[in-house]
Amino acid sequence: MLKNVKRLRLLSLIITILLLVTAQAYSAEYANPKLLVSPADIEKNMGKWIVLDCRPKAGYDAGHIPGAIHLGDTCAKAMRDVLPDVTKQKKAEDVEKVLGDAGISNDKTVVVYADLKDITSAGVAFFVFEYWGNKDTRFLNGGIEAWTADGKKLETAPAKLPAAKFKATANPKILATTDDMLKIAKGEVKGVQVVCDRTSGEYAGTDVRAKRGGRIPNTTLNVPHTELFDKATGKIKSMDDLEKLYAKLDKSKKTIGYCQTGTRSSLSYLVKRVIGFKDPVNYQDSWIVWGNREDLPLEK
Repeated sequence: MLKNVKRLRLLSLIITILLLVTAQAYSAEYANPKLLVSPADIEKNMGKWIVLDCRPKAGYDAGHIPGAIHLGDTCAKAMRDVLPDVTKQKKAEDVEKVLGDAGISNDKTVVVYADLKDITSAGVAFFVFEYWGNKDTRFLNGGIEAWTADGKKLETAPAKLPAAKFKATANPKILATTDDMLKIAKGEVKGVQVVCDRTSGEYAGTDVRAKRGGRIPNTTLNVPHTELFDKATGKIKSMDDLEKLYAKLDKSKKTIGYCQTGTRSSLSYLVKRVIGFKDPVNYQDSWIVWGNREDLPLEK
């Protein structure tokens, strides 16, 4: 009897191990896994990669990844023109000065990071680097929390790199304009998917953050940006989880994201790149423009 009990326990243990191994084997890998890096990846490439802290200056001064640089403000503000009624890309010469003065050149791998609170600021940096032609931009998955969770030290002394030359060459294919969105809203352009990255309240028009509330007509799907990452760790969700969120979409079609200021939709642009959307696009004007223009159509 005792032998049978031991055999059953051993068999149960073997089955449990097999189930765990099988689950890991069938857990899908990201389509573009290199876009997300770990603290170990950064340590391994210290001195080769440029690491950019996208948090507010106070957070950087309190403690940052050793060697990480800062632009004097959050990346969401320093890398774009943020005005009361519109958020847009800086002029090419302004981008070249900001990034060149910081010691960033196009031929360098740049890793952007923030923290859970400012995760969208790092998303903005990723999008802006891709828009202006940086050859290799990556995102620290989990941000500074992942760094400290691994027991790695922070430093408070600011890092300064020698000035470099950044050549800003815009990629208009990944940036939608309000005119582009109007054609989609009117049904004049077909076969384009539009994702609202705002809250469900903003999408429905009950949470109004402009003159008008609602959504752009012919919006395909509402996926709030907070559904894209783990709210405890700040890590981008698994391939399986993200594919469930975007299950209604065709990854081979042009897919445009929008939010209030193009900030949350910059993070969703990164996520779409990670999971293999072929033609992700960001509508930078977003609701801060659309919702404040009474000549543009909307739905509730």
